[in-house]
Amino acid sequence: MPQTIEVRFKGTRKAYFTWAGEGDPIRVGSHVIVDVERGHDLGRVTALGDVAAKKCASGCSGCAVGETEEPEPLRSVLRVATAEDLLIRDELRRSEEDARRKVIQRVRAHELIMKVSDTEWQWDRNKLTIYFTADKRVDFRALVRDLASTFRTRIELRQIGVRDEAARLSGVGRCGREYCCSTWLTELSPVNLGLAKDQHLSLNPAQISGGCGRLLCCLKYEHEFYVTTRRRFPKEGKTINTAIGVEKVVAVDIFRERVFLRSDEQGSRIIPLVQLQEEVERLGEVLITAEYRDRIASAGNTATAAAPDSPLQPEAPAEGTAGLMSSRRRRRRGGPPG
Repeated sequence: MPQTIEVRFKGTRKAYFTWAGEGDPIRVGSHVIVDVERGHDLGRVTALGDVAAKKCASGCSGCAVGETEEPEPLRSVLRVATAEDLLIRDELRRSEEDARRKVIQRVRAHELIMKVSDTEWQWDRNKLTIYFTADKRVDFRALVRDLASTFRTRIELRQIGVRDEAARLSGVGRCGREYCCSTWLTELSPVNLGLAKDQHLSLNPAQISGGCGRLLCCLKYEHEFYVTTRRRFPKEGKTINTAIGVEKVVAVDIFRERVFLRSDEQGSRIIPLVQLQEEVERLGEVLITAEYRDRIASAGNTATAAAPDSPLQPEAPAEGTAGLMSSRRRRRRGGPPG
């Protein structure tokens, strides 16, 4: 029975294919030759079987979608790549920087306002894909004809957002590690300022923005922990009756599970959360209402599901599902001159 295979190409680009199970066995990490729209390409298997099928069915960016909303039939994995195939791939990768320089020269000659981010040869050299960013609409029809004549192959210009550009080019983040999006993070999820607010982080754009100029993807990593833990603590600014009288909640420390209180008569004190709960319950009071818990949970869900909110500028069309569909109308392709 044919299996669904997820194949990743250069950068974060990936697509889904079917494999009939014939020939050499395919495992995660195997390099394979696949059938693409115009020829053959080489990529690395990142998922297969039920895992790949579920990811493809979820509608992520790798699934092929036509101009109608109906998905196109998946193309096939042809065979496992040989050592000679990998040598061809490596030679193409070495030539891509030279191709990028030539593209930049032609862009300048046509006086177009666009930044050429990366170039990618298809394994059989039947297509050269050029990734670029631009703030405004660019009419590159003449450029495509020029490039098709220069490289004598099919040219595809694809506009990407700055987050996708960072994922393709990679770099080192504020943490000293290579960008998550260019190593292990395969899906770029929405990130907004609500995530930083829930974690009481600085809202200074310079401190919570990544190399792409957008909010750090890692703001999502611990967000659920903060929201879940915060439900056990009283709200800052709330006045409560305790063993020593009426006190106001100044701040909370969710890591040490402490609450900072202040009263006009007794001044400030720090008390463990468990002890505070016992004091309040002995007085017949409720430290945390169900309504407040629900509000905290609702705020956390809203922050997670909200659209991206950049502190600097609006997001350009992404390389993913929606971005690919919207940019398809803006692409112009050219074939080799006859």
